[in-house]
Amino acid sequence: MQQNEAFDLLKMGKNIFLTGAAGSGKTYLLNKYINYLKDYNVRVAITASTGIAATHLQGTTIHAWSGIGVKDTITPRDLEKLLTTSRIKSNYKKTKVLIIDEISMLHKRQLDMIDTIARYILDSDKAFGGIQVVVCGDFFQLPPVSSGFLAQEKQFAFESSAWNTGDFHVCYLHEQHRQSNDLLLDVLNDIRSGTAGEHTKVHLRTRYKKEPHNKAKATKLYSRNINVDAINDNELANIPGPTKTFPMTADGFGALVSGLKKSCLALEKLHLKIGAEVMFIKNDTSGKYVNGTRGIIVGFDKGNDHWPIVKTYNNEMITAYPEEWKYEDNGVVRATLTQVPLRLAWAITIHKSQGMTLDAAEIDLGDAFEPGMGYVALSRVRSLNGLKLMNLNEIALQVHPKILQHDQIFKNNSAATAQYLQTLSENEKEEWHNKTLLDCFGGSKIKATPKKSNGVQKIKKNPTHLVTLEMLKKKSSIESIAVTRGFTVGTILSHIEKLKGLKQIDNSFIDYLKDDIIKEDFDTISLELEKSDDGKLTPIYNNFEGKYPYSYIQLVRLFVK
Repeated sequence: MQQNEAFDLLKMGKNIFLTGAAGSGKTYLLNKYINYLKDYNVRVAITASTGIAATHLQGTTIHAWSGIGVKDTITPRDLEKLLTTSRIKSNYKKTKVLIIDEISMLHKRQLDMIDTIARYILDSDKAFGGIQVVVCGDFFQLPPVSSGFLAQEKQFAFESSAWNTGDFHVCYLHEQHRQSNDLLLDVLNDIRSGTAGEHTKVHLRTRYKKEPHNKAKATKLYSRNINVDAINDNELANIPGPTKTFPMTADGFGALVSGLKKSCLALEKLHLKIGAEVMFIKNDTSGKYVNGTRGIIVGFDKGNDHWPIVKTYNNEMITAYPEEWKYEDNGVVRATLTQVPLRLAWAITIHKSQGMTLDAAEIDLGDAFEPGMGYVALSRVRSLNGLKLMNLNEIALQVHPKILQHDQIFKNNSAATAQYLQTLSENEKEEWHNKTLLDCFGGSKIKATPKKSNGVQKIKKNPTHLVTLEMLKKKSSIESIAVTRGFTVGTILSHIEKLKGLKQIDNSFIDYLKDDIIKEDFDTISLELEKSDDGKLTPIYNNFEGKYPYSYIQLVRLFVK
């Protein structure tokens, strides 16, 4: 299927499985659809099966969003509890489209649990409660991580009941946006077809311990963390000169900060020296670098913080300023990590490389222990000439037999869907798209972005939290802002939390609001908030048995880290 056909199907509101080989444009199309939904005011939840994948899309894990957490099963009691959890309930109630990236690493029981929760919270018999679900990924990549009896046999998402009742339409992208005549594509296709053998190894042997042809420094990919850490530590120690350490700063409640630390590649303490091989671990909004951009530390700037200066392998000089990783809850930032977006890059694990594109890689597959691991590692490289292969075992070129069997089913489904789409006229497709926007998604037929009308630019309405900001500048009380604007005190407090999360104000700016809090109350409530893992209001309100109103606790929370 071509990208334009898949985009048409996505806009029809169908549940979709978006797949294809490395370089087929899955992420590009996913981002295109997300932007389309946002343009038309459609609420979209962006999630992924792992924290690292979620940060690539600026989203969250499906486990946190859906409420499944680390559970193996969902009991009736769990469902009742989730129904009274305002954040989880709001996620389902407000969302029209749910994106789940890296679907290969989601266990079938987890997809079933999400379906069960959605039906229960939305009180609907429809699959996923009627939410459009778009799952994206490639089952040839790393499979779900299972433990206990579940580890005996891999249980893939496409084997779940929810997959069948959800009637997922397959969009199997076949266009290739990498070099089409590169022999690496032959290797990857052999693995995907289950025909990898001696003829495949012939191509790989041409790169056995051979340096990459391009000028890029090869990133070393290993199967296990212990190899990666040892290489990076040793290489840094061998460089003469002083070490500069950049500590991570964190803001928010303990459990949320801990979860954020686990789900991103940023280090709590980043040790660097001039000459260190590094990799950017975040996409720059201005496009200066992307997740995977390689370079070398050539110095530190002369400012007070001495931020590292990176010379990339494209000979560009970039000063690496700190970036933020955030956890948001209904538009309010609840946890933030700030760190220089670099990590030592002499070596990285194959697992953490998933989602990256490398110009050059030194890959050791002699210790591969999981079918699909070789495919993930090899598909990180743009071309065969960028590969230096150190070792290879038999597992490295294997894929799970279930995947081989089901891949043809996916291709047949995709081909049949593409054939059906070709029977529709452009007018019929446009009518369907508009009907989905209005009737199913409750969106707007007109884009949310301002347009010119009769040569006059339409004035964009000032965001509501910024209107509150203007009143805070006048030192207005929360009660007076609420009365003037016709909102509740809780809503105004939420505006202030959002302004703090966006770093448009700090505590000194709103310090005058403390005058409305009795000191003894502040100390008592602060103590409970500091003991809380996530700062949720309901448990604290219940602990005080209603002694303090929600809004009073929320006001104190503004001043508690």
